[in-house]
Amino acid sequence: MKIAEGNEAAFRQFFDQYNKRLYSFVEQLTKSGADAEEIVQESFLKLWINRASLPAIDNPGNYIYTIARNKTIDHIRKVGRDQKLLDQVWSNMSGADHSMEEQLRMQEYQQLVDQALAQLPVQKQTVFRLSREQGLSHDAIAARLGLSRSRINNILVETLKFIKNYLRQHAALLAIACWIDGGNRFF
Repeated sequence: MKIAEGNEAAFRQFFDQYNKRLYSFVEQLTKSGADAEEIVQESFLKLWINRASLPAIDNPGNYIYTIARNKTIDHIRKVGRDQKLLDQVWSNMSGADHSMEEQLRMQEYQQLVDQALAQLPVQKQTVFRLSREQGLSHDAIAARLGLSRSRINNILVETLKFIKNYLRQHAALLAIACWIDGGNRFF
């Protein structure tokens, strides 16, 4: 196979042959165009990086679908873990009967979430707040905003991904603040 030999033209031809079909396949599974595009790119990149193993592959078309399927499954698992983590943070922030220290920490988390949300378009902020603060279902939000349920789902996935990344970037600062605050109890 020419791709295994590093032939970029052959790779481009293979890419052109499978790109759109692979994108549709992944988008059906993820319900997100942005995620599908990223997964398809990662799949072709993996194929190119591992091109030396292609001579042992009987059907390269099936192989690229297998790569994309596995990457999609990994992505869905990761989104699920991230969703659980964000739900736990959100639950902790909205829970009652916390000590003063915990309440301050929750206020700091809430400020970070609010800062992250402020960087997003109004529509994404609205969808997130209707879901998280008012507890509306995806169907109820879709009806209220005149959007499809799948669009609401995509917006929430994208918003949660953004907030998670924002929290991750600022978590070190928050941890240092908590550590400093915790250290003050000893002085």
